[in-house]
Amino acid sequence: MFWIFASLIAVVVLFVALGYSKKGWKMNPKQWLALFGLLIILGGTVATVPTGHTGILTTFGKVEDKTLEAGMHMKSPFQEIVCMDNRTQVAHLELSAFSSDIQEVLVSYSMNYQIEKANAQKIYKEIGVDYYNTVMAPRIQEVVKSVIAKYTAEDLIESREALSVQITDELIEQLGAYNIVVVSTAVEDIDFSDSFTASVEDKVVAEQALLKAQTEQAQKTMEQEKAAEREKIQAAADAEVKKTQAAADAEVAKIKAAAEAEAQKLAADAAKYAGEKEAEANKALAESITEALIKYYEALGWDGKLPDTVVSGTEGILPILGGGN
Repeated sequence: MFWIFASLIAVVVLFVALGYSKKGWKMNPKQWLALFGLLIILGGTVATVPTGHTGILTTFGKVEDKTLEAGMHMKSPFQEIVCMDNRTQVAHLELSAFSSDIQEVLVSYSMNYQIEKANAQKIYKEIGVDYYNTVMAPRIQEVVKSVIAKYTAEDLIESREALSVQITDELIEQLGAYNIVVVSTAVEDIDFSDSFTASVEDKVVAEQALLKAQTEQAQKTMEQEKAAEREKIQAAADAEVKKTQAAADAEVAKIKAAAEAEAQKLAADAAKYAGEKEAEANKALAESITEALIKYYEALGWDGKLPDTVVSGTEGILPILGGGN
């Protein structure tokens, strides 16, 4: 601001001085030269920083330790503002590298990045505005090649995501030292020589054929195991059926034997009961036979003829029936 006030004072003094002549002071065309100089001076004290950029203030070429945001700024006529793009930018590289098994790899790599606005003056002071070609491009190529060299060609095909993460981590560390922020990265394409590509395709075909054969063999083995398991289950079921049938037959035989024993017992009891009843009947019958009953039945059997013989005894006379005519 001192330079602005000094410039204004100088223009006023010059304007007044040009108005003096031998005839005294009065307005004349020369005084407008001083006003024109004032416009030039004022124009040199105003500068703008466009949107998406950071202003680097220099005084006689010396970088000041501050940055300017987007917008209009006042400065000394002896100062300059250098604008540096702080928006996210894209770097795209096509490079050749070698894997750990000495296979040439063609890599298409891209990275989104931006500068740290607060340290833009350091980037300009230490590297310059062409910081991409000065610092970034060599670091990207170095990191990509060094990381790829840790993998075999086949691993690069299968580990593309891990490869990208490892490259990104190393670039964040290395470029961060230069106040450059890595936003995102991507391994867009990895290409190999025709001979290697053909060998990989042949290997893939062979692996697929082997996998198919292994799958078919595994299926056959599984079917055989299932068939053996079914036979085992069927044999166990048959054995269980036979065991159950034998147990059932044994139970039936046991029941039959018990029934026969019970029947024999009942038959014996019935015979015993019948014998007892018959004995009781005989006893009752024997007890019911009296002398008079005997005579009654003898009388029933007499044919009306007198006996031919009479036997005498102490008990009296007993005619013998059924004698002669």
